Amino acid sequence: MPRLRSNGLELEYDTFGSPADPPLVLVMGLGAQMITWDADFCGLLAAEGFHVVRFDNRDIGLSEYLDDLPLPDLQAIAAGDRSTVPYVLADMAADVAGLFDALGFAKAHVVGASMGGMIVQQLAIDHPDRLLSLCSIMSTTGDPTVGQADPAALQALLRPPAAGREASIAQSSDTLRILSSPGFPSTEEFFVAKATRAYDRAYHPAGGARQTAAVIASPDRTAALAGVRVPTLVIHGEADPLVGVSGGKATAAAIPDAELLIVAGMGHDLPRGAWQTLVQAIARNANG
Repeated sequence: MPRLRSNGLELEYDTFGSPADPPLVLVMGLGAQMITWDADFCGLLAAEGFHVVRFDNRDIGLSEYLDDLPLPDLQAIAAGDRSTVPYVLADMAADVAGLFDALGFAKAHVVGASMGGMIVQQLAIDHPDRLLSLCSIMSTTGDPTVGQADPAALQALLRPPAAGREASIAQSSDTLRILSSPGFPSTEEFFVAKATRAYDRAYHPAGGARQTAAVIASPDRTAALAGVRVPTLVIHGEADPLVGVSGGKATAAAIPDAELLIVAGMGHDLPRGAWQTLVQAIARNANG
C-alpha cells in the first residue's frame, strides 16, 4: 500500500473508487488499523460515487510510530497532570488535514468511528473550510458526563497487552467479542480471524496507549461544535457498551441541524448486517 507525508509523519493509506469522484476520508478509532474499515465496506461507499480513502492513524498499523516519546501515565493525565501527554486529538486532526494536502483534496467528506469520530469533530472545529460533510460514528463530544462505558467494556479495552502472538490474538478476539453487536452476532471464528489479521499486519500497543492519552487529555468539544456548519450525520449503536448512546445523542445535539441515526442492536463495531444502513445514510448526508 502507498504512503504519504502528512504533518511531519509518514502515513500508510489505501484508496477505493475513482479519483474523479468526490473524496471521502475514513478515520478509524483507538488502537485500530485502517483495515478495521473492511475493504468490502469501502467498496460499497465507492459504489455510491466516492473516492474512498482509509489510512492508519499515527502510532498504529503501518504508519509512523512515535516511540521516541515516553509512555504516558494515564492515571496522572486523568487527574490533570499533562506532563506525559504525547499529543492530543487536535494533532491527529492536523494529520487528516495534511493527508488532504498530500492527496490534493481542497475539501473532502469525512467519516470517523469512535476515536476517529472525535478526530473528525476536531477537524471540523479546527479546519472548517476543508470539510464537505461530517459523519461521526459511535463517538462522543469529550463531555465526561455522556457516553460512559460499561465497566466490563472499559476493563477489556484498558487491560495490559498480553505477551506473545497467541495470547495477544486471544486477548484481542475477546475484546472484539465484548464490544460486538448483539443484534448482529458473529462467530468466535470471525473474532479470532479479525484479531489474527490485525496482529500479523502490525502490533504496536505502545501507540494505543499514547492514543488513549490523547483522548483523555483533549478538551470537551461541545461548545466548539456549535460552530460546525457542514451537513452532519451522527450514527450510534443502541447497544454500544464502550461509548454509551448518550455520547451520540450529545454529539448530534451539539452540532446545528445534525441528523441522529441510532441503530438497534449495534454495539461498538461496524457489523456487516448494518453496512447497507450505514452506507446509505452516509451517502445521503454527503449528497445533501
